[in-house]
Amino acid sequence: MPINKVFSNFEEAVKDVHDGAIIMIGGFIGKVGMPTNLIHALRDQGAKNLTIISNRVGGTDADVLFEVKQVKKAIASAPVPASRTPICPFEEQYLAGAVELEIVPQGTLVERIRAGGAGLGGFYTPTGVGTAIAEGKERKIINGREYIFEMPLKADFAFIRAYKADKMGNLIYRRTERNFNPLMAKAATITIAEVDEIVDVGELDPEFIVTPLIYVDRVVRIPGRKE
Repeated sequence: MPINKVFSNFEEAVKDVHDGAIIMIGGFIGKVGMPTNLIHALRDQGAKNLTIISNRVGGTDADVLFEVKQVKKAIASAPVPASRTPICPFEEQYLAGAVELEIVPQGTLVERIRAGGAGLGGFYTPTGVGTAIAEGKERKIINGREYIFEMPLKADFAFIRAYKADKMGNLIYRRTERNFNPLMAKAATITIAEVDEIVDVGELDPEFIVTPLIYVDRVVRIPGRKE
C-alpha cells in the first residue's frame, strides 16, 4: 500500500513546527511561487524565535510572521523591495533592532541551499570578495583569483509551493513556481508542499516530475482548488 502524505489542512501540516526552528520559504519576489497558506498557518500556530530563509521576506506574505514577532533572524538576498512606502513589518522590526538580517547574494543563496541539499560541506565563490559579504570568511586564491568560502544552508522545515502532487509526494511545478521551491525541498528535514491539485499515485507523467517523493513529507491541497 503506497504511503499517503496528504494532510487534510494546513494547521495539521505545521503543527509540530517548534520554537527556534529554521524554515525555508520558497518563492521569488512578492507572491510569486510562495506557499501563502503554510505561512499563514504558521502565523496562527505561533512558533517563536524562528529563522526564515527566503529570497525576499519583506513586502511578501512572510510579513505576517513579523507582524506578530515570530522571527528572530532572516536570511535573504533581496530582503525588501527597492522602493516601498510605507515600510513593511519586516523592515520596521529590522530598523528597531528586533530582527537580525543576513544578506546573501542571490546566486550564492541558491548554491548554499543546493549544497545543503546535496550534503556538501560548502564551496568557494568569487561573489562578495572585497565587500562586507566576505567579512569573517575563509579566503583562498585559486588560479590567481580570490575566492571566499560559503557554508551550506539547511533547514528544519521547508515550506514550498507546487502545482500538482500525487499522494506519495511527487511534485510538478508550473511557471514561476520553479524558482527556489525545488532546491529548498531537498535541503530540509521536513518538506511541506501546498498544491493546487492532488492525484492518485501513477497519474503523474514521470517525465514532468521535478521533485520526487523522497524529498517531500507532507502535501496539502489549497482550499477551492481541484479535488
